[in-house]
Amino acid sequence: MLITPEFTYLDGRLKTGLGIEAADGRVKRIFETQSSGDHSPFLFMPGCHDLQVNGGGGVMLNGSPTSDALRTMQKAHASLGTTAILPTVITDTADVIDAAADAAIEVKGEAGQLGLHIEGPHLAIERRGTHKPDFIRPLDETTVRTVERLRDAGVTVMLTLAPELADRDLMGRMVAAGAILAAGHSAATAAEAREGLDNGVSCFTHIYNAMPPMLSRAPGILAAALLSEGYCGLIADGIHVDWDMVRIALAARPKAGLTYLVSDAMATVGGPDHFELYGQKIFVRDGALVNAEGSLAGAHIDMVTSIANLHRKAEVPLETAIAMATDVPRAAIGLKPQRVGAGAALADFIILDEHLKYAPLEAA
Repeated sequence: MLITPEFTYLDGRLKTGLGIEAADGRVKRIFETQSSGDHSPFLFMPGCHDLQVNGGGGVMLNGSPTSDALRTMQKAHASLGTTAILPTVITDTADVIDAAADAAIEVKGEAGQLGLHIEGPHLAIERRGTHKPDFIRPLDETTVRTVERLRDAGVTVMLTLAPELADRDLMGRMVAAGAILAAGHSAATAAEAREGLDNGVSCFTHIYNAMPPMLSRAPGILAAALLSEGYCGLIADGIHVDWDMVRIALAARPKAGLTYLVSDAMATVGGPDHFELYGQKIFVRDGALVNAEGSLAGAHIDMVTSIANLHRKAEVPLETAIAMATDVPRAAIGLKPQRVGAGAALADFIILDEHLKYAPLEAA
C-alpha cells in the first residue's frame, strides 16, 4: 500500500510532501514525494487515545464490568478513529469496581486497551454530577487495595477523586504503586488543590465540569488546575464547555502539551440513542446526554469529532488539536508519542478526509 496524504502528522507537526509505504500491516518507509501516488487522503495521523470512556457500542462498563464489555467498547471506538481507550468505571459499589478491575487485568496487553480509569466514588457530593450519591464515600483501604492489585498486574490505573477529602497517606500509597491520581468532582479551594498536587495529583478530570466556577475572590480548583503543570482533560462537545471558555483555558496554561481531549463517552457512542445507568434511562437530547434530573450524564461524542470541533469552533491550530487527542493523553499516562516510522503498526494510525471525518485506512 502506498499512501500519499496531503498532510502527515509527524513529530508533533503537520508536514506535506511525504509518502508512506506499507506492507503486511507495517510501515516500511516514509519518503519525500511530489506525486499524488496511488492514494490521496487528506491527513495521516496516529489513532486517537481517549482516557475517559465510560461506554460504547451499547455497553456501559458499570452495567457490565466484564472483559467482553471492554472489548465491545474498544471496537466501537476504534470504528470511529480512537485506537486506544482507558475504560472508565464510575462511582459504584466496591464489587462493581473490583469486577471492572478483574476485567482490565484480563484484557491487559490486548490491542487498544490502556488500563482502567476509576472515576469516584471518593468525590465531593455537592459536585457529584450524575454519580449516585448512595455510593460516594471517603477514600478507603478497599479502593487502595484494588488499585494496588491492578498495579501489581501491570495495569495502568487512573483514579479520579476529590483531593480535599482524601487521606494523604492513602494517596501516597497509590502514587507509590504507580497509579495516576486525578482531581475531579471536587469543591477544593485553590490551596487545597495545590496541596493535592503536592500529594501526588498529576491530572484534572474534565476541566470546568463538576468544579465550582472561578470567582475573583475564590479561584478554586479550576484556577489551580489551569495554572499548574498538571495535565487537564477537556470535553470538546460544545455542551460541557463553551468555546470561549475552552480558549481561556488553553491560554491560561503555563506551557503547551498539558491539556488533552477526552470524550467522556457513554454507551450511545457507536451504539443506540439511550442506555441505563443506576436504573435510570439516559437519552441523547439535542446532542447531549441527560438523566431524569436533567443533569449531564457523560457525553455523546467521539475523539475525531472532538478534534474537528476544537479546530473549527475554538480556532485551535489543527496540529495542536491532533496532539491533544494523541501525544498529550499518552504523555499523561507515561507513554511516549507514537511516531510514523519503519516498523510501525499500520493499525495504530488513521486517516481523516478534508472534512476532518474519519475514514478507514483501507479506503485510502
